[in-house]
Amino acid sequence: MKSIIHTEEPITDALHAIIERWKDEEGNLIMIFHAVQKEYGYVPRNVAIFVAEALEIPLARVYEITTFYNYFNLETPAENTVAVCMGTACYLKGAEDVLKEFRAKLNIKGDAAYSADKKYKIEEIRCIGCCGLAPVITFNEEIIGKVKVEDVDSIIATKTK
Repeated sequence: MKSIIHTEEPITDALHAIIERWKDEEGNLIMIFHAVQKEYGYVPRNVAIFVAEALEIPLARVYEITTFYNYFNLETPAENTVAVCMGTACYLKGAEDVLKEFRAKLNIKGDAAYSADKKYKIEEIRCIGCCGLAPVITFNEEIIGKVKVEDVDSIIATKTK
């Protein structure tokens, strides 16, 4: 199994304040990790361990929450994220070919999510809710509809941070 830890993040005063604010509240782990995600952009392993120790709970409980909810990311965020909708309408209108083209152009091999330089992350997602614009992607959370394979180079060139 490959490690999900990339860097040791600092334990900030803001993190201490988050834990202090929520430590005695019902449902505190969700609220704490929403704040952690906002603070760090993801849930770093060393921060998860720190929270478990601070709340005197098993680390397994922390990971029950952070792995159950899709909102929480356990890996460092990429500079650019491409999400390709693979819902029924998008799939039927060519989303799989669009996904393959993005993977090829961004040099993301096999089932990897990140490019080697971690500049790009690609995700397959279910329905975005824009079925009339199928196939749809998001590039850094900007919705782009009616995407064709031949649009991929242009999208990468104009939307990359």
